[in-house]
Amino acid sequence: MTDEIIRCQHCGRRNRVPASAAGTPRCGNCHQPLPWVVDADDDSFAEIAERASVPAVVDLWAPWCGPCRMVSPALAQVAAELAGRMKLVKVNVDNSPRLQQRFGVQSIPTLLVLRGGQVTARQVGAAPAAALRSWVEEAIRPVAGPGSPSGAGSG
Repeated sequence: MTDEIIRCQHCGRRNRVPASAAGTPRCGNCHQPLPWVVDADDDSFAEIAERASVPAVVDLWAPWCGPCRMVSPALAQVAAELAGRMKLVKVNVDNSPRLQQRFGVQSIPTLLVLRGGQVTARQVGAAPAAALRSWVEEAIRPVAGPGSPSGAGSG
């Protein structure tokens, strides 16, 4: 696993963001949340995605896949817009056959949302950026706990 260098979209400072960490990455200068976009494979997936402190949006893709290349920048933009609320985990299925088999991936791109290591949402195929953002926002929306009124907003 390697750290990524991310430029803060608020103050421009460059920050080292680890692939796996407790909490969520924040800028060392202005303390704003940073986008968390990392690569994972068969060996690192559990630590990077399943143990993530925020919902992990998993992009199962391949470099030769045209629709995957179209979805990738849109997902990166969603990760930037929703910094601190999600972690984007990119998995190249050509290099991760065990994950491809585990999640029954037959078409790519396949997007999963994991909470506590469990798949809570799945989408197969490319979609426009606006549709991807809506899907991700819905999929990572906080889950109401026991005794919470359903449909109540946070206020």
